[in-house]
Amino acid sequence: MLEVPAILLTCVAIFGYVNGRYLKLPLTVGLVVIALVSAMLMASIDSFAPDAGITNKLKHWLEGIDFNRTLMEGMLSFLLFAGALHVNLKDLMDSKLHVATLASLGVLISTLINGLGFYGLTQLFGVHVDFLVCILFGVIVSPTDPVAVLAMLKRIKVPARLEATIAGESLFNDGVAVVFYSMLVAIAFGGVAGGEGDAIGANAIVGFFVREAFGGALLGLISGYGAFLLLREMDDYIVEVITTLALVTGAYTVALHLHVSGPIAMVIAGVFIGNTGRRLAMSQTTKTHLAAFWHLIDEILNAVLFVLIGFVVIMLSHEAEVLILSAFVILVSLLARWLAVFIPMTALSAVAEKQKGDIVILAWAGLRGGISVALALALPPIAEKPIILTATYAVVVFTILIQGLSIESLIKRIHGGKENLSNNL
Repeated sequence: MLEVPAILLTCVAIFGYVNGRYLKLPLTVGLVVIALVSAMLMASIDSFAPDAGITNKLKHWLEGIDFNRTLMEGMLSFLLFAGALHVNLKDLMDSKLHVATLASLGVLISTLINGLGFYGLTQLFGVHVDFLVCILFGVIVSPTDPVAVLAMLKRIKVPARLEATIAGESLFNDGVAVVFYSMLVAIAFGGVAGGEGDAIGANAIVGFFVREAFGGALLGLISGYGAFLLLREMDDYIVEVITTLALVTGAYTVALHLHVSGPIAMVIAGVFIGNTGRRLAMSQTTKTHLAAFWHLIDEILNAVLFVLIGFVVIMLSHEAEVLILSAFVILVSLLARWLAVFIPMTALSAVAEKQKGDIVILAWAGLRGGISVALALALPPIAEKPIILTATYAVVVFTILIQGLSIESLIKRIHGGKENLSNNL
């Protein structure tokens, strides 16, 4: 049972050393780069020693890791809660219209543009992919990944209001995207309310969305408030930290059994504990230890996830037409992201403040990550799955490496350098 975490943590330690000693890239970016290059080098050994079967062994090891279950039913609960703990509720409420619109309408716009663009590209390259599966691909690459986005925000300075919008969108839109994904999978392959491929009515779809999204939010509030009551009645930082662990594992497990959105529940609970709980139910000692504990959990799982993302390259399709198609998909995803930000932000400009450069920064800060890869890997074993996984991976790696490394320069350019930026904080 310890083999997989032992290998991954060893890789994190070695890759982290190499990055810190030689590459000096942001940790998450460095881990992806080194893992990706390592996987490709190991695969290239087969060209010189085909009997070694390195590629097959590595692929077999990766297939033994249920990426979807590991992330979506395990790591994600801790990562979302840890990220939400640090969100300032006042700043989030100041940006509530932007966050809510980007996390809902923005995801829908991005899904449609990515899906339609992917369908057009597959037709152009003579690759057969069903239209509904193309729309499903659209939702897979639409959510900005909270893990990647929050890791980015830790190392760059962003005006508080804009930071709340970026963080809030990334925390909430993945939950919305997972709900959309589940609905589309159910429509394409059956599954809502126990369906087995039968036509699914509009009422079932609306009911599914309401139960998942609003049920998750309600569960987050109830569980967060319950934990708050316990925290308020004790003054032992060890037990209080354990209480937050129980909140995360317990509430997420309940969400899975009730078929409501666990990600949304974790975000709501995390924001509640990080603001109301921290202010009214914790001593300074507890606040210090709680912050340190969840920071470590966040950093360790973050590092493991990005190493896994780098290794996934070994599972991709290597057909020339699929690789070329994936390169064009990146361009479509950039357009989709820009429109998914431009349309909602422009529509809200009459009622909500928007400052210079907000649209450009929000669009370029839309990093994709492990959630998109996990959703692609979670697809049923359909013929189009290798194409979807390869195109998804191309978008994810581009956003992490290119956008992730250039977003700081973009923000400094728009806000006039460090001195001017600090005045906006």
